[in-house]
Amino acid sequence: MVFLGVIMSINNISPIDGRYKNKTLNLIEYFSEKALIKYRILIEIKYLIFLTGFKKLGLKGFSKNELDILNNIINITDEDALIVKEIENKGYKNYPATNHDVKAIEYFIKDKLSETSLKDKLEMVHFALTSEDVNNISYALMLRDGFNDVIFPKLLEIYESLYNIALKFKNTAMLARTHGQPASPTTFGKEILVFVNRLKDEIKILKDLRIMIKLNGATGNYNAHNIAFGDIGWQDFSVKFTREFEENSAVKNNKFYSRDPLLLDYNPVTTQIEPHDSFVRIFDSVKRINNVLLDFSMDIWRYISDNWIKQKAVKGEIGSSAMPHKVNPIDFENAEGNLGIANALFQFFVSKLSISRLQRDLSDSTVLRNIGVAFSHSFIAYQSILKGLSKIEINKEEISKELNNNPEVIAEAYQTVLRASGVKNPYELLKDITRGKKITLADFMNFAKKLDIDDKVKKKLLSITPENYTGIAEKIIDDFISKIY
Repeated sequence: MVFLGVIMSINNISPIDGRYKNKTLNLIEYFSEKALIKYRILIEIKYLIFLTGFKKLGLKGFSKNELDILNNIINITDEDALIVKEIENKGYKNYPATNHDVKAIEYFIKDKLSETSLKDKLEMVHFALTSEDVNNISYALMLRDGFNDVIFPKLLEIYESLYNIALKFKNTAMLARTHGQPASPTTFGKEILVFVNRLKDEIKILKDLRIMIKLNGATGNYNAHNIAFGDIGWQDFSVKFTREFEENSAVKNNKFYSRDPLLLDYNPVTTQIEPHDSFVRIFDSVKRINNVLLDFSMDIWRYISDNWIKQKAVKGEIGSSAMPHKVNPIDFENAEGNLGIANALFQFFVSKLSISRLQRDLSDSTVLRNIGVAFSHSFIAYQSILKGLSKIEINKEEISKELNNNPEVIAEAYQTVLRASGVKNPYELLKDITRGKKITLADFMNFAKKLDIDDKVKKKLLSITPENYTGIAEKIIDDFISKIY
C-alpha cells in the first residue's frame, strides 16, 4: 500500500517499520541490518588499507585503482547485503553457512577481491582481528552518525521552538499551580523557559560525551597482532586507526551549538569487548532529555485541557468517531507514549550493557541490535512534539481570565509586604481571610485600606494584582537570552 509516497507493509510486527515507517526512514541507513553490514564492511576495508601504512607488515601500498576497488565494496547494494546474509545462513558459492555474521562479512569481501589484483591479499582481510574489534567500532559509528546526523538536529529544532515561545510570551502573566492548586503567578514564557534551560543543560552534558572504541584482539591484549609482528607498536596503531573516523562536522547555522555532540575516543584497557560504559552514559543522557520532553508534553496536554492553549483544527481530521467537535492533543499524547517506550529500552540498555561475564559473553549482541529501536521511538516523539507545536496558539484571554479569577494568589504578596513592615502575624491574618474561601480583588483592597500601616506600604498593597505579581519572571528570560548570546 502506498501512503505519503512510502511503501508500507501491513505485515510488519513493529510499528516503526509499519505505521511509523514514513517517520523513521532517515534512520534506516544508520540502524538497519543493511546499515550494520555496511559499517562492518567499512571497518574491514579501512583496516586493510590502514595496514599498508606500516612497512614492517610487508604490505605494499595499494594503487589508485585498487583503492577504488576497495572503496567501491563499501557502497553495498541491497543485493550485496542479501549475499552477506546468505553466506551467514545458507552458504554462498564455495563458502558454507557460517552461522557467524562477522565471518560472513570477511568471506563477502574475499569473494569480491578474489577476481581482482588484490587476490593475493585475501588473508590480510580481518588480519589478527576478533569480530568484536569490527563490531564495537561499527556500532560506535552507527550511534555517532545516526545521532549526529538525524536525532540531534531534531532535538535542536525542539529546543529552538521552545526558546522562541519562551521569548514571545515572556510577559504573559499566568496562574501557576503547585499541587494542582492556584499558586503565585508566573509567565507563560518563563514556564516554557524552564524546559529550555533543562534541555540546554542536558545537551551540554551530552555534547561532552565520547564513544569509546577498541581494536585489541580476542581478550584485549593484542595477542595475535603481537605474535605475528611483535615489533610494531600496536597500541599506537589502534589510536591512529581511531583517528581515521574523526569528523570535523558541525551543526550548521545553529546559534546555540557549534559542533555535533558525539565524538570517538580509544579505550586501551578492555576484555574482548569494549565494556559499553560510554554507550550507557549516552543512553542515560538521552533518557534524561526524553524525560524533560515527556514532562513538557504532559504540561502542554494540561494547558490544552484548560483551554489555555488552543489547537488549530486540521481540515479532514477526525478527533472522535462519536463526538464531531473533538480536537484532541494527539501529537503530545503520541510523544508521551513513544518517549515512554524509548526510555524503557534505554533503561534496559543502561542496566544490561555494562555487564559481561568474564572476558566476553554474547548476551549484548541481540541487545545492541535494538539501539535503533529506542532511537526510532525517540525520533517519532520528537517529530510529534514539533507537529503539535505547529498546531497550537496561546489563548491569552483564557489565561488572563483564569488568573484574575484566582486573586487569592496575591495573599503571599500581602503577608510578605506586611512582614517586611513589621506587622505582627500577617501570615495568620491572611490565612484566616483566604484559606478555603472565595475572595475577590476588592476584598484585598478593602483589607489593605483598613490596616493601620504607613501610607507607602498601603499604596504598595493596593497596587498589587494577579497580573503584575509575577516577580522577575521576565528578567529571568532576559538574563537567559543574554547568556546564550
